[in-house]
Amino acid sequence: MTKVNLLDFDLEGLTAYCEGLGEKRFRATQLFRWIHQRGAADFTAMTDLARSLRDKLAGVAEIRPLKVLTEHVSSDGTIKWLFDVGGGDAVETVFIPEDDRGTLCVSSQAGCAVGCRFCSTGHQGFSRNLGTGEILAQLWMAEHQLRARLGNGAGERVITNVVMMGMGEPLQNYGALVPALRVMLDDHGYGLSRRRVTVSTSGVVPMMDRLRVDLPVALAVSLHAPNDPLRDNLVPLNRKYPLVELMAACQRYLESAPRDFITFEYCMLDGVNDSDEHARELLALVNGRGANRVPCKFNLIPFNPFPASGLTRSPRDRVTAFAKVLQDGGVITTVRKTRGDDIDAACGQLAGEVQDRTRVGERMKRLPIPVVAAAPDTNNGAAV
Repeated sequence: MTKVNLLDFDLEGLTAYCEGLGEKRFRATQLFRWIHQRGAADFTAMTDLARSLRDKLAGVAEIRPLKVLTEHVSSDGTIKWLFDVGGGDAVETVFIPEDDRGTLCVSSQAGCAVGCRFCSTGHQGFSRNLGTGEILAQLWMAEHQLRARLGNGAGERVITNVVMMGMGEPLQNYGALVPALRVMLDDHGYGLSRRRVTVSTSGVVPMMDRLRVDLPVALAVSLHAPNDPLRDNLVPLNRKYPLVELMAACQRYLESAPRDFITFEYCMLDGVNDSDEHARELLALVNGRGANRVPCKFNLIPFNPFPASGLTRSPRDRVTAFAKVLQDGGVITTVRKTRGDDIDAACGQLAGEVQDRTRVGERMKRLPIPVVAAAPDTNNGAAV
């Protein structure tokens, strides 16, 4: 008999499961704390549970971890794990330590069906969605393993921020994503605030609207282009949900968001989307008058090249000039510091191992590389 994986449940689901075993509701809260706050996987260690319940759970349930296939540590302290999720698929998870925070980048799918041109995961194609337990197992293992390594006490969190920016499009796995987010936010679980949990999406408009109602956490949108023709090529999902619909969804999301702005991710591609004219188009896109304006900040991401993309990284001075146009237009703009690129753990580099069941990777190989002439630059690419 296959045992029930308790990582698949948020607190409400675990309560229903325990009630089905004839147990009172408070037992679920105790069990939930043991699993997520203490990292326990052995029921015999859960000493404040009745022995009869521990014995019952041992026969029908388990806390099922993911097998670690590899672990790589970058020179900057970034850690990347490759987890086996079965069926020939493996996903990657990245921990990024900083002075004031510890961020975990979590995967939601084995592969990705969106097929963004600059993303290594997208070039691999798509195999399947991860279950709630597989999403949470990445956080569960990373938090408690790192806590043990660093000698942190039970109440000393290592991971203070979670970003759903690993492999996959989280909003295309909505049913498994939301219970996982609830566990991250629950005070009996990981106790993270909604401002410290970020879902990154390429623009699945209907699910952005659902998340706004169900569980509005911080939102990051993978934008990468200021107009529909270019974004159609770089982010194929744009053909289904074009920019006018995406911007309207962002405005709606802000009605409930824990932050008063949307973060727009923008991968800087040399000669493709990085001219001053592109930057001015972005300003026009987000700075519409009145109800059309989208309060936001831009996070410019230096492209991390991989052979299949055929794309190259924008030079540093071009990124600086691009950022200045946005800043001068009144939009907060940062340039993401590249972390973990020596272990292929930087943004856009996560690949894992994917059994492509959609032949997305094969189709992408046949697509032409977008070539967009940069607008004339009277400053020769330098910031002024």
